[in-house]
Amino acid sequence: MDLTLYVITDEKIGLGRSHLELAEYALKGGATAIQLRDKQKSGKELYYIGVKMKKLTKKYNALFIVNDRLDIALAIEADGIHLGQDDLPIETIKRIINRRILIGVSVSNILEAKAAIKYGADYLSVQSIFPTSSKDNIGVVGLEVLKEIKKISKIPVIAIGGINIDNVSSVINSGADGVAVISAVVGQLNVMEATTRLKAEIIKARNYSNLLS
Repeated sequence: MDLTLYVITDEKIGLGRSHLELAEYALKGGATAIQLRDKQKSGKELYYIGVKMKKLTKKYNALFIVNDRLDIALAIEADGIHLGQDDLPIETIKRIINRRILIGVSVSNILEAKAAIKYGADYLSVQSIFPTSSKDNIGVVGLEVLKEIKKISKIPVIAIGGINIDNVSSVINSGADGVAVISAVVGQLNVMEATTRLKAEIIKARNYSNLLS
């Protein structure tokens, strides 16, 4: 499970480009995971987008995650599903499905992280590290909360929220196993170049952290 650079597609932030266009550019640039997230499209629309997106991610040997929609994730046999605090409980998902699927959970404090780990999450996404305009009503938790959650977690921890090429090294140096981004990649004119540059900065920061440890 490589969560080094986890790109979330968003057509509005993506300057009108489609989920598939954004995903392919990001994958060409080195994204290791793609999440399909769209609160506006119908289930049918998401299904057909997801079928094509799964083929893309498989081609580039990347993970394909669906946000929120368990029905879509199962229908297209996605690698995983990502849950917020108000989505279906992890234990419910594990009870009703009969195949292995990765489950990621958004958390913003130690209690949420411990609960997600207890019930079987496969990775945690700590939000929001920095101020962001990508999601409404999201509080900023900062790097300290990321460090605290990383200390108690035996599963991968990624960070999200306002992360870009200028601050990503501080996130990796704080212990994140990877970063999830929207604007820093899909909001750029050249998505592939933005992905390549961001990933290079992540690898550079990771190598530096390894030297110090």
